[in-house]
Amino acid sequence: MIIWLNGTFGAGKTTTAKELISRIPDSRLFDAEKVGEMLWHVLGVPERDFQDFPPWRGLVVETARQVLDYVGGTLVVTQTVLVEQYWREIHDGLTAAGIPVHHFLLDTDQETLAERIETDTKSESIDARQWRLDHLADYERALSWLRREAQVMDTTGVVPSRVAEIIMQRVQTG
Repeated sequence: MIIWLNGTFGAGKTTTAKELISRIPDSRLFDAEKVGEMLWHVLGVPERDFQDFPPWRGLVVETARQVLDYVGGTLVVTQTVLVEQYWREIHDGLTAAGIPVHHFLLDTDQETLAERIETDTKSESIDARQWRLDHLADYERALSWLRREAQVMDTTGVVPSRVAEIIMQRVQTG
């Protein structure tokens, strides 16, 4: 099974994923961004985003499939996917591989997102924080399809441990 945490930077994906992994036996974090970083060495740095490389989508599916075949359990994926076609390719590939996918959109208001990004002590630099802020408009444009494709979790004022509890309840009942 895969629990996919989608949403823009600052929505709480990484912190919620850590909470989920600590609570779900045999679960692991699968960072699909590492697949993109691997492709940089082969294909070069992309113009816009490594997700634009078609092999990224296929390799995410195949890597998840092979990891689950090898160790079983649950993969918790924290990856922002804002292009509907890319999400469809990944979701359809995972479904064809027989892997149940629970897709959650962690969402909060723009003011909270901006505050979380600006105060994130893990960001490498001011440039990294600015890059994240600059991509909030892309997230806004993707919200209509994301809300159709994912279970929306409003993280405004909700601690990640509670978000994880709600996600676990929804996975168990749905």
